[in-house]
Amino acid sequence: MASVNVKEEVAASADQVWQIMADFGGIDKWADPNLIKSCESDGNSAGAVRTITLADGAVIRERLEAIDSDARRFTYSILGECPLPVKDYVATAKVTETGSGSCQVDWQSTFEPVGSAGEAEKIVQGVYTGGVAGIRKALGI
Repeated sequence: MASVNVKEEVAASADQVWQIMADFGGIDKWADPNLIKSCESDGNSAGAVRTITLADGAVIRERLEAIDSDARRFTYSILGECPLPVKDYVATAKVTETGSGSCQVDWQSTFEPVGSAGEAEKIVQGVYTGGVAGIRKALGI
């Protein structure tokens, strides 16, 4: 089992960042358009499934396992085969207020690598750091 944990400060309130991240079907609104082409979701509560189409046409299906708006935290998993070199992938993202108009995004996952563990971890870490960069861009910071 491999794991990745990215913690990044964002110069915005936790509520502002959570509003963006908590929209389970809205990832295509803030993710890198060179990576994600579109996203469709059947809801925004536990059990909802989103289908993400990558820029190259590959598809990733993810299920929202749990969401806690009071704690600003959600957990999701990848369903079935996916183009990333991972299986049995489960991730949790949490947004925590750190004071003076900033917050911390803590995005972590566990998974079984398909192939090189180091390569899989590098790719997943890039997804998370790129996601946080997209949130900053969406907020204009």
